[in-house]
Amino acid sequence: MTRPAAAHLTEELAAAGFLFLGGFAPEASSKVPPLSDGRPARSLLLIGSTGPSLWPAFRASPEFSDAAPDPLDRYSKRVLNGLARIFALEALFPFEGPPYHPFQQWALECGGFSQSPLGVLAHRDYGPWTGFRAVFLSANPFADAALSPEPGPCETCKDKPCLTVCPVDAISLEDGYRVADCRGHLAEDKTRDCWSGCLARRACPFGQEHRQSAETSGFHMESFLGL
Repeated sequence: MTRPAAAHLTEELAAAGFLFLGGFAPEASSKVPPLSDGRPARSLLLIGSTGPSLWPAFRASPEFSDAAPDPLDRYSKRVLNGLARIFALEALFPFEGPPYHPFQQWALECGGFSQSPLGVLAHRDYGPWTGFRAVFLSANPFADAALSPEPGPCETCKDKPCLTVCPVDAISLEDGYRVADCRGHLAEDKTRDCWSGCLARRACPFGQEHRQSAETSGFHMESFLGL
């Protein structure tokens, strides 16, 4: 893909609330499937979002208010499959499976990410606030695929405030993220501050300007609990 086409794709993604988070040329160890016609993928582009970037566009979409299940996944598929067709790409999504694609591995190969104690990856610019929405595969090299060769922020974070603020100690370096403890605490009382956004996630000093709003966090917490 030429640089002008890449710039156009980035603009179209941004208009729909999505971000281009980087990419790479797959190797065998990347576990990237072939294209639907059997050709190998020569580039993978990681598409994601943050709360401030995606929420306004999603909230204005028909999927948000149609009362059908999985509105955000359906919005992502509709928009990103449409862009994939326009730019002669193929889209894969993290919520399709099993088998599920190794999105965290792919993000680490893109660069700029590190594994956080929260279970999510943290980005050097966006902190722990990126959501992975899709990857685009192409049979052609992509001019600007490698955007973030630097490592993510967690490796250099000495204070690690994310480890000390969870009210039920569901985050630790030893045990990682204890999902059951988190779910139980949230389910007991919807007025708790955690419903406005995970306290451990909010304590991360990186990417503060990309934090989710309370409304966005409440939407994701309800999805997390299956409400």
